[in-house]
Amino acid sequence: MIKITLPDGSVKEFANGTTPMDVALSISEGLARNVISAAFNGATVETSTPLTTDGSLVLYTWNNDEGKKAFWHSTSHVMAQALEELYPGIKLTIGPAIDNGFYYDVDFGDKKITDADFKKIEDRVLEISREKHEFKMRSVSKAEALAMYKDNEFKTELIENLEDGTITFCDHATFTDLCRGGHIPNTGIIKAMKILSVAGAYWRGNEKNKQLTRVYGISFPKQKDLTEYLQLLEEAKKRDHRKLGKELELFHFSQKVGQGLPLWLPKGAALRDRLEQFLKKAQKKAGYEQVVTPHIGQKELYVTSGHYAKYGADSFQPIHTPAEGEEFLLKPMNCPHHCEIYNARPWSYKDLPKRYAEFGTVYRYEQSGELHGLTRVRGFTQDDAHIFCTPDQLDTEFKNVIDLVLYVFGSLGFENFTAQVSVRDLENPDKYIGSVENWEKAENAIISAARDKGLNYVIEPGEAAFYGPKLDFMVKDALGRSWQLGTIQVDYNLPERFELTYKGSDNELHRPVMIHRAPFGSMERFIAILLEHTAGNFPIWLMPEQAIILSLSEKYENYAQKVLNLLENYEIRALLDNRNETIGKKIREAETQKYPFMLIVGEEEAKNGTISVRRHGDDGKSNETMTVEAFAEIVQEEINKTLKQF
Repeated sequence: MIKITLPDGSVKEFANGTTPMDVALSISEGLARNVISAAFNGATVETSTPLTTDGSLVLYTWNNDEGKKAFWHSTSHVMAQALEELYPGIKLTIGPAIDNGFYYDVDFGDKKITDADFKKIEDRVLEISREKHEFKMRSVSKAEALAMYKDNEFKTELIENLEDGTITFCDHATFTDLCRGGHIPNTGIIKAMKILSVAGAYWRGNEKNKQLTRVYGISFPKQKDLTEYLQLLEEAKKRDHRKLGKELELFHFSQKVGQGLPLWLPKGAALRDRLEQFLKKAQKKAGYEQVVTPHIGQKELYVTSGHYAKYGADSFQPIHTPAEGEEFLLKPMNCPHHCEIYNARPWSYKDLPKRYAEFGTVYRYEQSGELHGLTRVRGFTQDDAHIFCTPDQLDTEFKNVIDLVLYVFGSLGFENFTAQVSVRDLENPDKYIGSVENWEKAENAIISAARDKGLNYVIEPGEAAFYGPKLDFMVKDALGRSWQLGTIQVDYNLPERFELTYKGSDNELHRPVMIHRAPFGSMERFIAILLEHTAGNFPIWLMPEQAIILSLSEKYENYAQKVLNLLENYEIRALLDNRNETIGKKIREAETQKYPFMLIVGEEEAKNGTISVRRHGDDGKSNETMTVEAFAEIVQEEINKTLKQF
């Protein structure tokens, strides 16, 4: 007999060789019908894998991320089978699950695949699925595996890097693939499938290697789920920040300036400035001091911090000056500069904590294929701050930063989030700098603060920065997509590398602890996500213009100007559209520009000293006529509703 521990802590005895599906059946038939994957002692297993030792078992359904991963990975196998049947002679490479669906990288040789081919591939995938083929894992020797793929140089390369005795194949129907495992019980669970797109992808992401065709797909256990997902995709296209940024005239990219280097247009610059002022005001209340650092630094600065060793080879290359051996780098991080600001004078424990904040622009050489609008750029501005404190102050300071992040989220409408404690990968200690003791102290401090603040948090091994663990905030937007927004990091290592000190109450020198934090993360990425979350309908306090005045004709231009002046007195940001155009056209264009309010003025309004107020997205039937003073009160109420107090 073996003892199986379930997630609720209960322990049950089963016969040696029992499978995860047997365990599910012992709990309930309903659970067994829904179980599609499992993990035993932390490792992914098949639902049919015999369990031969005591251990912990987790059963996954479609409602778990791990269940979806197994479902999508299994579908990639079925799609690979369909592709081999429809395009004989192609060479398969890898087909993993991704955040939403899966892909398979394929060498199609001289064959082509286009949108017109998607339907026949989807139909064949569903035909295979309906046949309810079981996914079966089997071990093979390295020699067998190499013989199987003797004509496929991609699979051969993968196999040559594997140890004999660790190689497995997955079989279903007449199809076999090199695979580590993690599948659903059978193909019959796949009820709906769609190919989303095809794109070029270099083998192993290396531009020097052959370019393959990456076929993206997604699948679901119900047709209804696929229909809803495709509707969501259509909505996401409408909300694409690149499309909205162009329509709202916020930012622009120029090939002459360079890839990944955004140009902020006047409206976008005003939006950025308003976000900066919002956070600066909160930071001032929280005791932060603004600093400014240069866009470059000597290479030695980043050698000391460890950034050069980690990222130097893949970053912008050093700038050589006329001086012999002098090299500078474009600033990849603000933290080394802030360490040197701290080092500018001696400190006592009575002076701490010191909180330095900067909207600092940094530069990182992202590969051209990874650039994407504002979410992945080569030059971006971080709302960076670094707190230098004593170990005794760490808990309070960390919790205060959590409060600041929650204030930012609340004021911008991000209410659905999970906190992620990003810790080391214990199996790869070489990825990190610093002592094990300091890492343990830092990780425990973050977990303790997250628990005390009542955050809904998960622990994610391997997601830490190279110099310290983090608390990352994973925010869901209006479309249910998850984004990492806001991060807080505890760092014992940079203070050691930069030899930062303060004099303690014992008159001895001690190392401060460093907290890195950025509620926005990067201004560029944050604005992109905010654009898509709000569809460009920002909270009214943030809108570049809160209202636009539309005059019915040139006859009322003077009155329209008077209204504009009154709005300025109430500190309401407004524009005047007094063009010789029809009111219908003016309204349509104002709707496109997403002005929260349209203030229409004509003969009646000019005579009575009023305005006709139309809200964005309204059909015009509920227009209200009121004074400018009454309108100003409405705007202020809306600002008070959305802009939280810190």
